[in-house]
Amino acid sequence: MSRAVLSLGSNLGDRLSYLRVAVEGFSDVLVAASPVYETAPWGVTDQPDFLNAVLIVESSDVDEWGWLRRAQALEQQAERVREQRWGPRTLDVDVVTVDDVRSSHPDLLLPHPGTPQRATVLIPWLAVEPDAQLPGHGPVADLLAALPRSEVDGVRLREDLLL
Repeated sequence: MSRAVLSLGSNLGDRLSYLRVAVEGFSDVLVAASPVYETAPWGVTDQPDFLNAVLIVESSDVDEWGWLRRAQALEQQAERVREQRWGPRTLDVDVVTVDDVRSSHPDLLLPHPGTPQRATVLIPWLAVEPDAQLPGHGPVADLLAALPRSEVDGVRLREDLLL
């Protein structure tokens, strides 16, 4: 059995619909979907705000490369264009973790290297898995507690938006 944590983000077009494309694309293996959160852009800040969520997926037939291929296929379905690192996008699906798999392959870094510093991932993940552990880093709740308050406060729950 392979269990993965996937981070979703969208800040172009119908952002919620793009997140729903990902949820539908993983519906056959979906264990949990977090609430939707809105966040200011990170890295390149001159762009629209993001909607973010986390999915927990599980399958006996999919390994870490399979999760990556499925994620990339959904990004293509959403017509994502990669013009600028951390730039605007219709849909971003990041493979955050797959079980305890470690990978230093440039196409699939596991666990995803930015995770410990990203409240946009940690907060939605904790919403669906309160005891979550990030391999090699420890409890996700501890990682979140170590972030600056401004990072945490910048992640706003959107109770009006449902996946």
